[in-house]
Amino acid sequence: MTDCDLLVIGGGIHGAGVAQAAAAGGYSVMLLEKSHPAAGTSSRSSKLIHGGLRYLESADFRLVRESLRERELLLRLAPGLVRRQRFYIPVYRDTRRRPWRIRTGLSLYALLAGFGKAVGFKTVPESRWHELDGLRVDGLQAVFRYWDAQTDDARLTTAVLKSAQSLGANCLWPASFVRGSVEAEGCRVAYRDERDEERECLARVVVNAAGPWAAGLARRFRPTLPAPAVENVQGSHLELRRRVQRGCYYMEVPEDRRAVFLIPWREDVALLGTTEHLYRGDPDAVAPLSEEVDYLLRTHRHYFPDCPPEVLTSWAGLRVLPAARGSAFGRSRETLLVTDSDARPRLLTIYGGKLTTYRATAEKILRILRRTLPQQPAVANTAELALSAD
Repeated sequence: MTDCDLLVIGGGIHGAGVAQAAAAGGYSVMLLEKSHPAAGTSSRSSKLIHGGLRYLESADFRLVRESLRERELLLRLAPGLVRRQRFYIPVYRDTRRRPWRIRTGLSLYALLAGFGKAVGFKTVPESRWHELDGLRVDGLQAVFRYWDAQTDDARLTTAVLKSAQSLGANCLWPASFVRGSVEAEGCRVAYRDERDEERECLARVVVNAAGPWAAGLARRFRPTLPAPAVENVQGSHLELRRRVQRGCYYMEVPEDRRAVFLIPWREDVALLGTTEHLYRGDPDAVAPLSEEVDYLLRTHRHYFPDCPPEVLTSWAGLRVLPAARGSAFGRSRETLLVTDSDARPRLLTIYGGKLTTYRATAEKILRILRRTLPQQPAVANTAELALSAD
C-alpha cells in the first residue's frame, strides 16, 4: 500500500505547480520542502511573466507562444499577483539590434500573442523621451514600447502551493530528503521532518523539482539514473534606491550585447539584473560576485548617467541550463524532463524551467506520469483555478 500517489521534492514554483496539477487531477499528493516555499530560485528571479522576446532570435517560436499563452492565463487567474507592465527598448547609434530588427521582432511577438491592444507595441515620440526616468538621450535613435507582465515570484509560488493544499495536497516544511530507491511498486523515500526525525514514504511516483539541487538529489536515488549534461548558471540582481515610474527597461549591455532589465519593484526601489556566470559550488552558498555588481552598475550608468543609484542589497539565484560552450545567454531554455522509464515512469526529474510556464510544465509532467498513476476523475482544472494574493 502506497502512502501517496505522487511525492514532490521541492517547494519552488515547479514543485508547487506539480503539486497543484496532481491534486487537481484527483491524486493524493505529498510535498517536501527543506526550508520554506520559494526559498531558492523562485524568490530570486527577475520577477517577470513574459513571452521571452529574445528567444525569437533563436527561432524558439514554440516556447515564446507557450509563454505568451501562459502569461495571458496568469493575468486572468492571478490579477492580484500578476500585472501587465510597460517595457521600453532604447536604440542608440551603437546598439547592435537595429530599429528595423526590433520592429520585426515586436511584430512577430504581437502576432504570437494574438495581437490586440493589450499586446501591441509602438514607438515613443522624441518629444516624450524626457519622461523616461532619466534615460540617456545622447545618440538615442528610437524607443520602442511593448507590453509584458510582472509578478512577485515568491508570493506567486506561495499562492500556487495554497491552491494545491486547498485541493488536498499535504505540503511539509521543513522536511529534507535523505535518500530514495526506485522499486517495483513505486519509490521509497526517506526524509527528515520538522523534528529532525527520519521518516519514510512510499509513493507511486516521485517528482524531483529541486531546481539547482535536482542533479545532486537525483544521485541519492538507487539505482542511479543517467543524467543530462546540465550546469547551474548564477544570475545576480541589485536592489537600487531609485524611482522608476514609467515601466521596465530592456537594455543591451554595450560590452557583450546581453540583455539587462531595470524594473520597478517597490516604492522608490528598482531591480537591476541579471547576470550569467557558471556556478559549480554549493547551491546553498550562491552569492553575487563583485564583478557582477560592477557589471550591472556600469550598465546602469551607461543608460542613466544622471541617476546615480544607491545599492540597497544584492542577491543571486541559480538557473539550470543545458551544458554548452560559450555564453550562457545564447543557450537553450528548454525544460528537460528525465524519467527512469518511458513506459512506466516512477521517478521524474525536472532540469530547468521558466517561471512563466510553470503551469504548462506541470500539466506535461502529469500527462507523462499518468502512464503509471491509476485512472482518477479530475476534481479541478488548473487553467481555471484562481490564485489568491492573500
